[in-house]
Amino acid sequence: MHAATGRSEYALRMGRRVCALLVCTYSLLLIAADDPPQEAPLPSAAVAPADSRRSAHLVRVPLPITGTVDERVKLKVDQVLAESSGDEFQPVVILEFWPSRDDTGSGSQFERSLSLARYLASDRLRRARTVAYIPRAVQGHAVLAALACEEIVMHPDAELGDAGINDSAVDPTVRRGYSEIADRTRTFPAAVALGMLDRRLTVYSVETAGGKRYILSGELEALKQETVVKSVETMIAADELGRFTGRQLRNEYGFVTRLVGQRSDLTKALQLPTGAVLQDPSLGGEWRPIQVELKGTVTDNVVSRVQRSIEDSLRTSETNFVCLWLDSPGGSPSASANMANYLADLDSTKIRTVAYIPYEACGDAALIAIACDNIVMHDDSVLGGAGAYQPDADEVDDLAQLIRDRLAPAKSRSWSLSAAMFDEALVVHEYTMQGTNVREYFAADERDAQVDPQRWVQGPEETNPGQPYRVEGSRAQAVGIAQHVVNGYDELKLLYHLENDPALVEPNWVHTLIEALAAPQIAPFLLMVGMVAMFAEIQAPGIGVGGFLACLCFLLFFWSQFLSQNAGWLEVIMFLAGVTFVAMEIFVISGFGIFGLGGGALIIASLVMASQTFVQFPRNEYQYGQLRDSLLVVGGAGAGVVAAMVVMRRYLHQMPIFQRVMLAPSEGMELEERVRRESIVDRSQLLGKRGNATTRLTPAGKARFGDELVDVITEGELIPAGAPVHVLEVHGNRVVVASVEA
Repeated sequence: MHAATGRSEYALRMGRRVCALLVCTYSLLLIAADDPPQEAPLPSAAVAPADSRRSAHLVRVPLPITGTVDERVKLKVDQVLAESSGDEFQPVVILEFWPSRDDTGSGSQFERSLSLARYLASDRLRRARTVAYIPRAVQGHAVLAALACEEIVMHPDAELGDAGINDSAVDPTVRRGYSEIADRTRTFPAAVALGMLDRRLTVYSVETAGGKRYILSGELEALKQETVVKSVETMIAADELGRFTGRQLRNEYGFVTRLVGQRSDLTKALQLPTGAVLQDPSLGGEWRPIQVELKGTVTDNVVSRVQRSIEDSLRTSETNFVCLWLDSPGGSPSASANMANYLADLDSTKIRTVAYIPYEACGDAALIAIACDNIVMHDDSVLGGAGAYQPDADEVDDLAQLIRDRLAPAKSRSWSLSAAMFDEALVVHEYTMQGTNVREYFAADERDAQVDPQRWVQGPEETNPGQPYRVEGSRAQAVGIAQHVVNGYDELKLLYHLENDPALVEPNWVHTLIEALAAPQIAPFLLMVGMVAMFAEIQAPGIGVGGFLACLCFLLFFWSQFLSQNAGWLEVIMFLAGVTFVAMEIFVISGFGIFGLGGGALIIASLVMASQTFVQFPRNEYQYGQLRDSLLVVGGAGAGVVAAMVVMRRYLHQMPIFQRVMLAPSEGMELEERVRRESIVDRSQLLGKRGNATTRLTPAGKARFGDELVDVITEGELIPAGAPVHVLEVHGNRVVVASVEA
């Protein structure tokens, strides 16, 4: 009996201690709750442990959703699920709702939108994480498909709503569809979804003892009977359709999980490694691939040929896959930057660009690989490091800036390692995000620019100061620069499901002709022939063969240089302005020669600039070499013109075909007599003669005496044209006349 009583007292004491411990723990939790986090936590799917091997697949949903858009999106998502069936991690499917440039997605068909929404909310996608990414405004029934995703990520200024903008009256079937999707996914409350659809409804935001609820106007009284209502606010008024910005949906209502300014921030917002977001422009269809080779030294002509080949293929065969076979030591930073900008400008939602590097892409050639959507290398192939051309300090800054501001954001990549391939002083470390296995490689500036830089823990250094960053295939894949490593081209085809070899795009006869005309051996000849023909045209009366030939030569010269990316509209305008000024000096203006000198300078400058790729003063050995070649082209053409002019003046008039259009030069006594007459002007033979004024004499003008037209002047008398005159005085070449009537 006493033993039982002791055990009871002991149990009672232990119970009291446990209760006291629970009370203390609860108090500490309340104190900690006084400092809530600034941003609401992500849903459970979003905080899954991240890993550097995790990848996401971005599928663009073109708006409006009509025709077969929903079926094509379903097919693509099915492919993603099939490809990731054996993956260790949950696949992430990002659906980018993308309206046309001047549209907002309005006009989407309800049936198509509901079909896609039911697919996204079905059990088939239970093992995937679906994210709706809305970078621009989305209206109409496309809203329904966005609500079917587990999460919504928006641009702060993008708008979502006005689902019923195209419906004058909302059918009950449509309302049931919105309620069904909202209740199934719970991304948005059903009342808010209906408020976006039906302008007859009023939606309230109600604060209750159990938290905030969103209800329709007809449900308010029933809610008051059910629980204590602290406050009621009108969220969507009657006669209006709900429409909200991303900032409102995130900060005020919490319906949006993240705000993202640009697509490159998606990876960090979703806790994915940089470059993990993959995109398939075929949208479930078939690849229409081409292969373009860029081998050897990079030059302006090579880059121009590659660009023209790609452009021709895009225009004629609707290509959506470009395999760039890249094997180059570089050679021209300006040409490589030109090619990189061209590749970055291609719409990655329509065209997949893959840089295949079987051996090397060194020096500035690495810039071309960085501008592609994917980089595929062999295990022992090389990317980066020193190449055929060593850029100076200014060029290094320009290339690093191009990567940082243009290429990396366009391809949603980190810029640090890519910039280190050119900037030897850039130090890049490995960083790991706390609480995850995500690894990134940042320079100090890029690490500080992260949303939460303190979460990134610095690891070992990846680069070697004093040397441009150089990486082989296996390591390039490990650090996230290369997406895949293969053992050959056949393995690359299997990787991208290419059944046959992509068509090799090679230059046609037009490309060959352009390269030949722009070559240093042909360009001076075109200029020389054009200048000689222009000189012959000036010497001959009227407009004939010389003028036509001159125009043809200059047209071919600028056409070839223009398509070779050497000349632009600036050079063409300068040349035309120079020719105009010279013509004005010859035929219109009788001045001090400023128009002639200025026009000639413009012509020479335009020809020099059209023979090189840069406009500014040369800053390195490569550009000095280009300037030297340009001056040799123009100088050689000028020397040829001088020699041709001498030959033409001496011998051309003796040829039968030119005897009728060119006068023979004076010789012997005829030449001496012409020189004497031109050197000493004597009009004494006109004294006392009569003639007629051919122009109005005010008081100077012209008069004709027999067959001779003479400059004359009166003693102040005004004589109309055609009046008879006679010569009063002659003083050398000064002829004074008076009216016969006077």
